[in-house]
Amino acid sequence: MAVEALQSFRVETRTRLSSAFLVVAIAVLAIGFAAPLFSTRAVIQDLFFILTMLVLAQCWNLLAGFAGLVSVGQQAFVGFGAYTMFASVILLGLDPLIGIMLAGLLAALLTVPTGFFVFRLQGAYFAIGTWVIAEVARLSFAQWKALGGGTGTSLPSGATRDMFGVRWIADLFGWRASQATDVLCYWLALALAAATILFIHRLLRSRQGLGLAAVRDNQEAARSVGVDPRWMKSTVYLLAGLVSGVTGALIYVQKARISPDAAFSVTDWTAYVIFIVVIGGIGTIEGPIVGVIVFFVLRNVLADYGSWYLLILGLIGILVMLVAPRGLWGLFTDRTGIQLFPVRRMLTGASTTKTITGGTHG
Repeated sequence: MAVEALQSFRVETRTRLSSAFLVVAIAVLAIGFAAPLFSTRAVIQDLFFILTMLVLAQCWNLLAGFAGLVSVGQQAFVGFGAYTMFASVILLGLDPLIGIMLAGLLAALLTVPTGFFVFRLQGAYFAIGTWVIAEVARLSFAQWKALGGGTGTSLPSGATRDMFGVRWIADLFGWRASQATDVLCYWLALALAAATILFIHRLLRSRQGLGLAAVRDNQEAARSVGVDPRWMKSTVYLLAGLVSGVTGALIYVQKARISPDAAFSVTDWTAYVIFIVVIGGIGTIEGPIVGVIVFFVLRNVLADYGSWYLLILGLIGILVMLVAPRGLWGLFTDRTGIQLFPVRRMLTGASTTKTITGGTHG
């Protein structure tokens, strides 16, 4: 009789800490949903800003951090989504919520012709190409007289007040229509942020996530093992465009006024987003969360410094990149090993024993 040791292995991405954090995340979402009941309108508007910037940062991070596509033209989809919503309300008389959904669909369609152009470019040329597309979009919408041309326009009076759900919220909590509109936009932003983070996490843990990482690291090697780099990049580009379009529409429902320079602002919708991701930690899901909090604090602290504001942000960004090239969260993870949204696959095993009985034949 002999005893043979066997080792069974399995691949996991979840850790005990990440499982515990899931409970915390659910609690945070519940508190966030209830926030309008005990917070002021100004706080809700600040939270709306944080959530929408977080969504845009996660989209840019998906492109640059996980697919290796450094874009400086994401404002094209933000502005296109915003103008789609305005056109659906002003020209077609649709509910702004329907306009938000149309914005996502049309922004996704916009990625098809633009992707055909930019994916012929590599590296810095890709980045410049995305910026050129955004500028073409800005100049095109500036010629659309029905939506105010270069000076922009506002949503019709009562469009947001009559938006689906606003009246019900106002009657239920006894709020004014304007406050109910802010709360509805905030709840939509909260749901969009949670769905975006969950989707990206699921994507990165899937087989497609492995293919995306392979494409980012080495396209030729990825192609040799059966991964289609163009298909992976196109898919990620489409998803980022769709979510950015929805976010842009939602932002401008809350603003209720639009102009080409504001909707297609490279500073507001790309430069700040890049700052958030770089400060927090590119190539991680946690990084943009940390980065958007840091950005919001700096934005409030430096608000009185006028034109020095951008210069100080730039200096802070350079300092962080020198001290922590992988961002604040990357520095924290390197020293603690903590990951709240782990996507790396770990091989775990458990030892077992097997008894083998043998005999002699006479």
